[in-house]
Amino acid sequence: MSLRKLLAADPVDGTYTLASRDSSVTPLIDSKKKGKNDLDDMGERLFDLHEMMFAGEQRSILLVLQGTDASGKNGTIKHVINRVNPAGVSSAEFAVPTDEEAEHHFLWRIRPEVPTPGKLAVFSRSHYEDVIIPLAEQSEDDAEIDSRFDDIADFEAELTKSGVAVVKCLLNISYDEQRERFLRRLRRLDKRWKFTEADLETRRNWDSYQMAAGETVARSSTDDEPWFVIPADHKWYRNWAIAKILLEVLDDMDLSYPEPDLDLDSLREALDD
Repeated sequence: MSLRKLLAADPVDGTYTLASRDSSVTPLIDSKKKGKNDLDDMGERLFDLHEMMFAGEQRSILLVLQGTDASGKNGTIKHVINRVNPAGVSSAEFAVPTDEEAEHHFLWRIRPEVPTPGKLAVFSRSHYEDVIIPLAEQSEDDAEIDSRFDDIADFEAELTKSGVAVVKCLLNISYDEQRERFLRRLRRLDKRWKFTEADLETRRNWDSYQMAAGETVARSSTDDEPWFVIPADHKWYRNWAIAKILLEVLDDMDLSYPEPDLDLDSLREALDD
């Protein structure tokens, strides 16, 4: 069974409730050991298919990773994306806009980071920050939020039309799991730097951010650019699931290495001289 079909969001009557999704389940695989072994096996196939895409320069992928603090966006990059050729990968993280960025349309800072032909681009936090945060904090009026959703829909449709596969993954962790991850960060010197007071402020508004994420999924999950809601309480499953989704996307591209326009016989003769 396609994992994309299984994890694709299914808004009902224009609504999606993230709180009703069990973030601890592990669909299609039931053990950490098997998940890690499968990920190693998938890593080789991921590398090969990504290399074909990179060489062909016809298609590209935009991987959007959205999730609350400690949901595993950077962990996904470390354990999944690092398995492919770094020459064919770019990454960007869109935090609070700078003063210059705030003077422009919210997509102004996003567009330069979209993947060029052959590339895999990863957005760890994305253009969806500009709807999730104001929805959670009620910092923009309804007309502005509606306009941003319309602009995002046009932007993603434009990417899809140009050959970019838009893969949107919402990393869903529970309130309790976030607490455990925060505590582990505080206990380790090499992780403590990741923690900020802003993380606590967002956690205090957990319900508002969950509702905002659910509304965002409901309003922006389409047939061509669906949201995949990844149960992410188990890190090993999160990594396995996103790797499998990327493999399914790459397999659908029917990739092959391009045939260079070369006179191979003449080249062999030249090399033998």
